[in-house]
Amino acid sequence: MTSCVVQRPGGVCIAVTDLGGDGPVVVLLHGLAGSSRELLRTARALQDHRVLLVDQRGHGASTRLPDDLSRDAFVGDVVAAIEELAPGSRATLVGQSMGAHTAFLAAAARPDLVEGLVMLEGHVSGSDDPREAAGLGAYFASWPVPFRDEAAAREFLGDDAIVDAWVADLQSTDDGLVLGFDAAVMQRTIEAVHEPRWDEWEALQVPTLAIFAKHGMFSDADKDGLIRRRPETVRVDLSGGSHDAHLDAFDEWIDVLRRW
Repeated sequence: MTSCVVQRPGGVCIAVTDLGGDGPVVVLLHGLAGSSRELLRTARALQDHRVLLVDQRGHGASTRLPDDLSRDAFVGDVVAAIEELAPGSRATLVGQSMGAHTAFLAAAARPDLVEGLVMLEGHVSGSDDPREAAGLGAYFASWPVPFRDEAAAREFLGDDAIVDAWVADLQSTDDGLVLGFDAAVMQRTIEAVHEPRWDEWEALQVPTLAIFAKHGMFSDADKDGLIRRRPETVRVDLSGGSHDAHLDAFDEWIDVLRRW
């Protein structure tokens, strides 16, 4: 396992963990306020593949405060990672939530680089309610950091599946544990995700698998609408799991991913 840095315009560095191997290339993309760390277990379960785990801009070990938080910038990072680290290869893009949205747009923009697309708890319809993005930003800004220790962080954050990943990404300082991301960057990032992208979805050329968790964030109408607008999409509904089904419905998630 090696760590690579892809240099991008504006002085942005994108951290990529390369698990090595000679098999087909898979690129894993985490969700908002996460990092590639939470997908390590998924990566290690994909035997016979070469897996690249990308910390998307503003997340993980990548540049924390990039000026450009457009969807095009995120897509460009993925494209650059494939072209620089796996030249001549076509990759399968696998993303969760915001990472699924990035993966989808990268597949739409550069089908020549993409063998297939897997979207876990992702969608393209966006949101017409600006309060959603503002609410997420306010939530992250409300974290009473620095936390004294991990126990204090868990007491505040609760016991949802994503909490282990958030706690693992907290950064240690002399004063305690602080966020591994910037709340305002998270809000600006999700504002861009909330723009509807139906045109790109309907024109998408690569084989696509859409996976939804039983207790995920999308309604039946949301799921049905995604498939209705692109009927060739393969849809799988997991029998359990939350929006973070890669963490709390891991066995079923991996089974579906491997078989596809």
